[in-house]
Amino acid sequence: MNQRLFGEFMGTLVLILMGNGVVAGVLLKRSKAEGAGWVAITAGWAFAVMSGVFTAIACGGEGHLNPAVTLGSAVSSGDFSKFIPYSLAQMAGAIAGAALVWLQYFPHWRETKEPELKLACFSTSPAIRSFVPNLLSEMIASFVLVLVAGAIFSKAVSGAGPAAGLGPYLVGSLVWGIGLCLGGTTGYGINPARDLGPRIAHAVLPIAGKGGSDWGYAIPPRSRPPPWSRCHRGLAKQSRCRHSLAAAVSAAAAISLPPRFRSRRDPLPLWFRSRRDLAAAAVSPPPQSRR
Repeated sequence: MNQRLFGEFMGTLVLILMGNGVVAGVLLKRSKAEGAGWVAITAGWAFAVMSGVFTAIACGGEGHLNPAVTLGSAVSSGDFSKFIPYSLAQMAGAIAGAALVWLQYFPHWRETKEPELKLACFSTSPAIRSFVPNLLSEMIASFVLVLVAGAIFSKAVSGAGPAAGLGPYLVGSLVWGIGLCLGGTTGYGINPARDLGPRIAHAVLPIAGKGGSDWGYAIPPRSRPPPWSRCHRGLAKQSRCRHSLAAAVSAAAAISLPPRFRSRRDPLPLWFRSRRDLAAAAVSPPPQSRR
C-alpha cells in the first residue's frame, strides 16, 4: 500500500507541476510563454495528465491522480479501503506540485501585479460566477471524462484493449479535448485534488503580492452566526457540495456504463489499467502482491 500511495503522490505532483506550470507560463509577466493562450494551456494540461499517469505507474501507483476516479473505482468495485488514503496522497502531491510551480516562477510573481492572475496559476475559477451553471459544467465535464475513458478501454472498441503503453496518451488526448470543448466555463477542474490542493498552497506560500484564495468558490466558511440560519445553511451546504457532487457524478458515470464497456477483470475501465500495458511494453511488471 505504501508504494501505491507514493505512486499517487508522485503522479499528482507531476500533474500539478506541469499543469499549473503551463498556466503560470502563460499568465505571469515576463515569461517567455506570456500570452500564449488557451490552446497552450489545454495542451500543457494534456501532457501533464499523460506524464502524471506514467509517473504514478512507474512509482508503484495505479495512476488515479484524482479522488473522483478513486471514488468511481470504489463505488464500482465495492471496495472503499483505498479511497481515503489515495485521496490524501493525491492532495499532498497536489500541494507539493503547486509549491514547485511557485519556486519555478519565483521572480515572476513580483513582476505580475494582478492578484487574480496569480491565483489562476493555482486553482480554477468560473468565467461567469453562478452556482448552478458552474456545478453543471463540472459535472458534465467529469461525466465525459469517465464515460469516454471507459469507452476507450472497452471491449467493444478493442477486444484486446489499446496497444501496450498507449493508455496514458489516449487519456491525455481526452483531457485535451475536454479542455478545448468544455473548459471555457469553469477551467475544467474535474479533479478535487487538482483544485483544492494548489489552493491550499496559494493560501500558505509567501507569494509576492498575492490576494485572497477565493475560498467562497471552493469551500465556504465552516461556521457563521445563525440569525438567518435556514437560508444560510442551505446555501453553505450547496457550496460545500460543489466538489463532492462533481466527484459523485464520476462514480455515477462509472457504474452506469453498459456492460460491454467494462472488463471482466477491471470493474472501472479507466487509464490506470495501462499498468498492465506498461508491463507488456517491457517495463518491469509490479510484484504479484501489488496486483
